[in-house]
Amino acid sequence: MMQTVLIIIGLVIASATFAAMLWSIAYPERRLWPPRRYTMTTPILVWVPTFTLFGILIALGVIEWGSLPIPTWLRFGVGLPPIVAGNVVVWSEAAKFGFAQTGGAKGSLRTSGMYRYSRNPQYVADIAMIVGWTVLCASPGAALIGFLGIAVLIAAPFAEEPWLEKQYGSAFEDYRATVRRFL
Repeated sequence: MMQTVLIIIGLVIASATFAAMLWSIAYPERRLWPPRRYTMTTPILVWVPTFTLFGILIALGVIEWGSLPIPTWLRFGVGLPPIVAGNVVVWSEAAKFGFAQTGGAKGSLRTSGMYRYSRNPQYVADIAMIVGWTVLCASPGAALIGFLGIAVLIAAPFAEEPWLEKQYGSAFEDYRATVRRFL
């Protein structure tokens, strides 16, 4: 019963977020992401669904731990490294970038640190963490929600890039020409 509730909530959050990304890609002048204005409610609208979705992934993984027939040595050997590496990248870059700007506030164009190698290192790191957790916990529910979460993370840069180009002009165009979107 708990698994079903978590899966439904996860599906709703991931689907709504993915729909917001698609809307923002299709209609950049009426985008939902990045937010047109950063207000006091923006962090709530950004971080509550984000952390809830990650919490659901963790909870499903714990509840359904080892449900898929993946050998333990493979689960830990393949699953743990991307979780650790992803957390190091996400938290170190978010700290340098700032949580407000990570959550959609205007700021400066960041091209140093991991941003030298990827225009979206935090998204890449989040994807790595999701893949790692899905392998480690071997949970079908976490795999389903994780797949949808990864779809959101892949779509997000396509919603952000028109905004970045408008904000930073030729500086972003030069950066985009020299640094890959993901890897």
